[in-house]
Amino acid sequence: MHNRKKLLLIMNPKSGVMLAPKYLSELVERFSRGGFLTQILMTTARGDARDFAAEYGGEADVVAVSGGDGTLNEVIDGMITSGHNTSIGYIPSGSTNDFANSIGLTGSIFDCVDTIIKGKAQPLDIGCFNGRYFSYVASFGAFTSTSYSVPQTVKNMLGHTAYILGGIKDILTIRPIHARITTDRGTETEYTCEGDYLFGAVCNSRSVAGILKLDKQDIDMNDGLMEVLLVKMPHDIIKLNDIAFNMLNGTLHSDQIEFFSAKRIEVDIQKGTHWTLDGEYEEGAEHCEISTMDSAISLIL
Repeated sequence: MHNRKKLLLIMNPKSGVMLAPKYLSELVERFSRGGFLTQILMTTARGDARDFAAEYGGEADVVAVSGGDGTLNEVIDGMITSGHNTSIGYIPSGSTNDFANSIGLTGSIFDCVDTIIKGKAQPLDIGCFNGRYFSYVASFGAFTSTSYSVPQTVKNMLGHTAYILGGIKDILTIRPIHARITTDRGTETEYTCEGDYLFGAVCNSRSVAGILKLDKQDIDMNDGLMEVLLVKMPHDIIKLNDIAFNMLNGTLHSDQIEFFSAKRIEVDIQKGTHWTLDGEYEEGAEHCEISTMDSAISLIL
């Protein structure tokens, strides 16, 4: 027993269709057979996962997260803020699991447990938005409010469809958002663009909101860069159809879409524009600074 590794399992019992808690005893049994002594902490409110990771994450050999992307975001935030370098394992059980899809965790919860037991820790970049960390996306505009405005019960029933329906509602009512984006200021690669946008995202992911799919060749999640995606406000149905076709197919070959990579991004945006970080609401600011933290965490894959 004394040779067993310590595993801290932080579980959000309300995440997704609440499947993981039903199999908690089987999950713990698998970890036990894999050589782990498991401590379980259940979240009851927003911020719990962050606090658990900050207080106890440094004492474990592995911190396993069972929940959605928002729960993982909290754990990562707590770990980095507290200076812990403990390896993180992920058991995705949210509504869309964008981040899990990006890193190849697409099997059952038991497959993900086996990955934590048998896999290897891989370095992964993390984004920092005005001092708050995010694992895969910071976004504004259409589709953005859907992640926090669609009730959890609807997300559980409809999954990706809830986001699509919410996004369509956004498009029908949204006003253009004016923004000026400057990347890698003061370097040879400095780039600036400005316009009225339907949607904008700074991401380290191959999937956003279960809708946008990017080609693996376009995204390296540990290259020290974030991908910037800007969708211009369409002025007619033809341009809207062009945007929809390219985004849904992940091709991005449209004059309505800008897509590039950068290490540091500054966004000057109209007052009152709110963002989401990994699907969670983030109050906006007229000036936002987003940076890439190279190999900030170790994720077991």
